[in-house]
Amino acid sequence: MKKKLPVLKTDEEAERFVETADLTEYDLSQFKPVRFEFAPKTERVNMRLPAPLLAGVKARAARAGMPYQRYIRLALEEALARPEAGERAPPRKQKRKAG
Repeated sequence: MKKKLPVLKTDEEAERFVETADLTEYDLSQFKPVRFEFAPKTERVNMRLPAPLLAGVKARAARAGMPYQRYIRLALEEALARPEAGERAPPRKQKRKAG
């Protein structure tokens, strides 16, 4: 059976613990990845969505334990992080013929 993590009250305690402990001895199964957002949010996006799509986004965000707007930002970041191969190019503007 793995050990429970001790309660660490300060950053210094946590740093000492991580420096000296063998973390393989501890039960880390309850940990969840955390994403810190440091960049300021200075721009806005306003878009219309079908109600079922927004409901689905909100449901997924709730299951992920985050606000739905953060979930949308994360989805956009992940989409931009994917390789571009195979992505469809945006439609080109058609040139108007004079006449």
